[in-house]
Amino acid sequence: MGDCDNSFDEMKLKKKVREIEEKFWLSKEVLMQVADDIEVMMQKGLKDQDSSFIKMLVSYVDSLPTGDEKGCFYALDLGGTNLRVMQVKLQGNRTIDLKSLSYMVPHKLKVGKMDELFDYIAHKVSIFVEKEEDDPNFELLPSRKRELGFTFSFPVYQTRISSGTLLNWTKEYDIKEAVGKDMVEELTKALERRNLDMNVTALLNDTVGTLAGGRFYDSNVVAAVILGTGMNAAYVEKTKNILKPYGVPPKSGQMVINTEWGNFNSPCLPLTEFDQALDEDSPNRGKQALEKMLSGRYLGEIVRRVLLWLAENAALFGDTVPPKLREHYILGTDTVSAIHSDSSSDLGVVRESLEQLLEITKVSLDQKKLIVKICEMVATRGARLSAAAILAILKRLGKDTA
Repeated sequence: MGDCDNSFDEMKLKKKVREIEEKFWLSKEVLMQVADDIEVMMQKGLKDQDSSFIKMLVSYVDSLPTGDEKGCFYALDLGGTNLRVMQVKLQGNRTIDLKSLSYMVPHKLKVGKMDELFDYIAHKVSIFVEKEEDDPNFELLPSRKRELGFTFSFPVYQTRISSGTLLNWTKEYDIKEAVGKDMVEELTKALERRNLDMNVTALLNDTVGTLAGGRFYDSNVVAAVILGTGMNAAYVEKTKNILKPYGVPPKSGQMVINTEWGNFNSPCLPLTEFDQALDEDSPNRGKQALEKMLSGRYLGEIVRRVLLWLAENAALFGDTVPPKLREHYILGTDTVSAIHSDSSSDLGVVRESLEQLLEITKVSLDQKKLIVKICEMVATRGARLSAAAILAILKRLGKDTA
């Protein structure tokens, strides 16, 4: 480990921190403009998704649960970080019995070959099925296939609920050969390679699934927001407002829309040099601008870049720049959250994080306070942008007034 040289110019450092703080602070006026621009792009996306940063994808879900449903179903949830395999028994009266297994998807599969990713998914499904069949209480009706819903946390173009063509990857996935392929077909082929007799009946974005889950428990739910590895939202739109072609309008007069608002960009979005540099180094350069400013995949990396800049330009850690601080994504958002939440008098969590991740020791209390401040300003900006995005949906639904 390298000791931190405390011979830094405290006044210069605090001045640089104030400059950065000004760049990350968003006024109410800026946030209102962001909300307005998001809502305008949502309207454009309902007319023509190719002319808007926000695609407003039709989900082909035109009705939502009431809470009275019954039956046994299976689900896959592929997100930016984890894969979950589930059996869900709907019991009516807004109650469920849930069994699940969760796995962290290896990074090599996120950037490897398409068949390798889907074979991995099918393998985990087979483990779940084997465990289930070993249960003496399990019974599958003769000639009845397992019904499987596939929650897929990436943008797809759909023409029906049981099919979807991948438009592009987000988060840290980058399997180029998968773009333009039907994700249901690829999953079905992988399941067949494992001799799994399952019928993939629905492909949903995770926000659409979250909205359906919310409606199962509460009939007043009209939108769902996910702020995790990535960020996105879904809501219930009136079909008369969907002007782009998507097929015969449903009799219900409504449709769940997957906004894909993480791709929002606008001149009013105040990107800093740290955001721009992060985007330049990302596999999906020029995309997901809003997501890269506030989601779990990127918040830690933004903090790292700010700390590195302060180390290089204001001697945050003395005359030397800690080598580990130059490693991309070494600082996770979970660490930033822990640092931000450190309420101990000596900021012991900050010290442990610096020692374990960045191999930095002997940091003064004032330096630790500045690091907490950096985490706070990055997190606060993310929270305020999230609020602006949510306001845009409320405006879209006419629910933005008390």
